[in-house]
Amino acid sequence: MTTETRRPTRQLIQPDLPEFDSSGLDPQLRAAIADLLLTMADDEFVIGFRDSEWTGIAPMLEEDVAFSSLAQDEIGHARLLYELRAALTGEDPDRLAFHRQPNEYRHARLLDQPRQSWGFTITRRWLYDTADSVRLAGLARSSFAPLADVVGKIRREERYHLMHLDAWLERLGTHHGKPRGKLLSALKQLSPVATSVFAPLPGEEMLVAAGVLSAPMADLAARWRSEANARLCALNLRPIADGVPAADGRDHATPHESFVWLWNEFTSVAQLEEGVEW
Repeated sequence: MTTETRRPTRQLIQPDLPEFDSSGLDPQLRAAIADLLLTMADDEFVIGFRDSEWTGIAPMLEEDVAFSSLAQDEIGHARLLYELRAALTGEDPDRLAFHRQPNEYRHARLLDQPRQSWGFTITRRWLYDTADSVRLAGLARSSFAPLADVVGKIRREERYHLMHLDAWLERLGTHHGKPRGKLLSALKQLSPVATSVFAPLPGEEMLVAAGVLSAPMADLAARWRSEANARLCALNLRPIADGVPAADGRDHATPHESFVWLWNEFTSVAQLEEGVEW
């Protein structure tokens, strides 16, 4: 009796970015999706590098590791989103990430301020992550299937980010004295620009009408504010004031000096050698 020899099955790594054909997309809708992707990618890219500034100086070893992991995750999300935009537009994702001028980035103004205290970092991270969670939920069932697929991947990681940051918010918010004081100070400073994550987008009406985005950014901002304030009030913390997201929430015609410093940091290798890949 002959025994059949089986070759071991090779497990191939699936690509992060799904293959898709966008040739049938309306050109105006394509441009609107590309603009949306750029804002999301720039947000993730900038917050990732902000997180990386804590590597080696976090208040405890566990947070040194945690924030390094957060930074890697966010920069990985940015890569996915840059690549998805590049697949739509034919651009080079590396060039998108590292070869634009500071005034060409579209990140939310919430992310502009420099690293300050640990309480400031946790506050900004919590505000951003709660806002991003609402934005991602608004894209989870996007009619643009590649975006819905990428958002699904991102949400699986972001839920753990938010759990981690919410635990820190509670820890600092219920620790009276300096920790709570830093948190209150940061909320006062950051709340006015927190809705910049939901700054209106060019082609937004088209995105909503086509089912790419579930609701206008202003509606998502109102949903986020309601959810965020419920948590803040439960901790007796300063609520976020009502208001419509400012139209210039992503306008960097005159870049913030802190972002210019960060830009010089994260583009330094790319500036040294043309064609380097990240």
